[in-house]
Amino acid sequence: MLVALFAAALAAASPPTSSAPPPSEIDRAIAMRRFDQAQMMISAAVKEGSPSAAIKRPLAALAFAAGRNEEALARLAALLVASPNDALLLEQATIAAIRCGETEQAALFAARATRHPAASWRAWNAKGVLADAARDWNEADRAYGRAAALAPKRPEVANNVGWSRLLRGDWQGADEALARAAASAPGSVRMANNLDLARMALAGELPTQRTGDSSEVYAARLNDAGVAAWLRGEPSRARAAFAQAIVASGRWYERADANLAQVEGRE
Repeated sequence: MLVALFAAALAAASPPTSSAPPPSEIDRAIAMRRFDQAQMMISAAVKEGSPSAAIKRPLAALAFAAGRNEEALARLAALLVASPNDALLLEQATIAAIRCGETEQAALFAARATRHPAASWRAWNAKGVLADAARDWNEADRAYGRAAALAPKRPEVANNVGWSRLLRGDWQGADEALARAAASAPGSVRMANNLDLARMALAGELPTQRTGDSSEVYAARLNDAGVAAWLRGEPSRARAAFAQAIVASGRWYERADANLAQVEGRE
C-alpha cells in the first residue's frame, strides 16, 4: 500500500511530457527547407498550448523561407512593432517587401536594417537592388560595396553588381561582375543567362540613349536597330541590340526577347 502511494505521489510530482519541439528544432527544419515538417512542429506547439507570441516568429520565418511573401511581410511587420530594432526581422521584411513590389515600404525597412550595427550582406544587397530601381547609382555602388565587404564570395552580390552595370549601359563592367558570379555559382541558370546577355550586348556598336529618352523609348530604338541589323545579315549586332533593349527597358521587354529568340533559333 505504501509503495503504491509513493508511486502515485511521484507520478503526481513529475511534470507532464510535451510533444512540442523546441524552437531550435523548428529553425533547423526551416533552414533545411523541410517546410512541411516545420509546419507540423509549429502545429504541435500550438496544440501543446504554447503562447501565441512564441510561435509568431517561427510562422514568419516559415512564410519567408517558403516564398509566401505577402504573408511573410505581414507577419514580419507585425513582429517589428514589438521588436523595431531586430536586425534579422528588418532584413527579411526588406526582402519580402521587394518581392511583393512594395518598394516604398522596402526602402523604409532597408534604411532601418542598414543602420543596424549587425546589418548583414543580405540587407546591404537588398538596399543595392532598391537603389538600382531608383536609378541612384552612387547609392547602389555604396550598398553593393558594403555587401561585398561583408561577403566577398557571395555570387548574389556579384550578380547584382553586374545587373546594375547592365542597367547603366556599362557592358564591360557588367561582363566582369557577371563572369565572377557565374564562376562562383556554376549551376545557376539565371546567372549564366545574365552573363550571356552582357556578352551579347558587347557584340556591336549600337544607338546611345539621347537626352530626354525614356527607358521605354530607348529600348524601342534598340529593338528597331536589332531588326535592321538582322535584315542586313548582321546576327551578332542584332543579338547585341535585342539584349541591350531588354536591359534598357528596365523590365523584361517581351518584343525584344521574342526577336532575340528568333535570331538565336529558339523559335
